[in-house]
Amino acid sequence: MSHHQRRSQRRPGCAQQPELRTSSAAWLEGVLSMFEAEGLDVPSLLRDAGFDPDSLHRQNTRVPVDEISVLWQLAVARGGKPTLGLHRDLAATHSKLGTVGHAMACSPDLGAALARLARYMAVISDATAFSLQPEARGCWMVMEHTGGSLPIPRQRVEYALLTVLMQCQWLTRRELQPLAMEFVHPAPANDRLHREAFGCEVRFNAVANRLLLSTADMTMPLPTFHPALGEMQEHLLDDQLGLLGQTTTSSLVCAEIARRLQLGEPRRQDVAAGLGLAERTLQRRLQEESVSFQSLLDRTRRELAQQYLAEDRHTLTDVADMLGFVDSSNFFRACKRWFGLPPAQYRARIWDTQALAH
Repeated sequence: MSHHQRRSQRRPGCAQQPELRTSSAAWLEGVLSMFEAEGLDVPSLLRDAGFDPDSLHRQNTRVPVDEISVLWQLAVARGGKPTLGLHRDLAATHSKLGTVGHAMACSPDLGAALARLARYMAVISDATAFSLQPEARGCWMVMEHTGGSLPIPRQRVEYALLTVLMQCQWLTRRELQPLAMEFVHPAPANDRLHREAFGCEVRFNAVANRLLLSTADMTMPLPTFHPALGEMQEHLLDDQLGLLGQTTTSSLVCAEIARRLQLGEPRRQDVAAGLGLAERTLQRRLQEESVSFQSLLDRTRRELAQQYLAEDRHTLTDVADMLGFVDSSNFFRACKRWFGLPPAQYRARIWDTQALAH
């Protein structure tokens, strides 16, 4: 099966296998142009990563999340630059948000624009979850990546959040200064470029990858507000979400389960309430999609287990807790069922694979 054919075979909702989560080729093209601006030999990079460059130009092509991670890993290694892409001009010039960006620009204010980004992020990448979390000073923009067996390179996360900040500045036509910037990964030896890029102090070893904007910034009106055009863009984006299987009840349930897991194993009635549905309504809709709540819970845990086990900052006990298991023995049995190996051995295999990739 060809590289392009693998990308084209997608299933709706959470019924898909974790490795089939993808990003749009249009977004990746923007990343590749940024790599080129950073002095990298992009054709060589694509060839060595096993990409068919022509496939990236085909309409609606999607790229598996792990393949994008490998590209980032190769780019960072070849450029010898741990801060690859961490510059405002690069993020402002090379990001390609496509129709999602157009819809954001038609919004009445910045908060509404970012709500549209959260709603339609799957069009850009269904391996990325973007959410807004209000707090007393303003609103956190939180970014999480799921669905791959490889850890997401820190540079990819930093570039993505910097891209969001630069999009906010372009939308408002103002210089914005975040109140806080946090990353889950450890601090670099020198964080000067991070502080320059985000315009504020940057904290590391945090609970989430997130950026805090003030209430005044979030309520700032946009000069490009256009209700009718915004509605047209939303119709186009809704169609794209439908093609990606992101409007199914299954996909919504998976997202809600993932959000709740760190608080313990979520109950069906709580997930239903979180989606604004009666439990019987949720049960009926899942039956119509021929899937059970328990299978979606198991699928979501498996996807997140792959991600967490690939990251050395989590102990096995931490991973069990983050997946909502009451004890490590249940997590051990689940890993044996999912991967054919206990968690420690599966983690070792992932790390061996990563070492070979380098």
